[in-house]
Amino acid sequence: MPVTHIDDLEHLAAHARTGSRSALEDLVRRTRPDVTRYIARRVPQDRVEELTQETYLRVLGALRRYSGRAPVRAWLLAIARNTVVDRYRSDAARPDCVGGTDWELVPASRGRFDEYLALRTLLDSLSPERRQAFVLTQVEGCTYEEAARLVGAPVGTIRSRVARARSDLVRQVAA
Repeated sequence: MPVTHIDDLEHLAAHARTGSRSALEDLVRRTRPDVTRYIARRVPQDRVEELTQETYLRVLGALRRYSGRAPVRAWLLAIARNTVVDRYRSDAARPDCVGGTDWELVPASRGRFDEYLALRTLLDSLSPERRQAFVLTQVEGCTYEEAARLVGAPVGTIRSRVARARSDLVRQVAA
């Protein structure tokens, strides 16, 4: 039976945990695009690389404690999420040194702002549970199993929430 992508990542993590440098390098190479994409959706573009590197520094420190209870990808995205949250908290604790609004310092959005607002309004109309399941699986690209582990809910519950979120969104758009 061929090794699946998820099994392969689990295998690499296990070997990296025992000190295999090549397994660690391969694990980072295979997961970096997902981690970078996850972070890029949450922070300004000029901070993506910095936070991606910080995430993998945290992974290095936590790898020996990784027990395999969650898929490697879900574990990495949880570390990325915590890295981003910690950075926002750290930034909020520091005073803002820019006086007034300097529009040249505001990062350019990656799309039309009105489309972003419309999408945000649609997603905000969903219940928190449905929105979380929908964003994890349909936007972030997590499998239903990974989302279930991240949320702490059964896979069937995640599937149900996503299906209901889709129905809610279609109904909102049609209205």
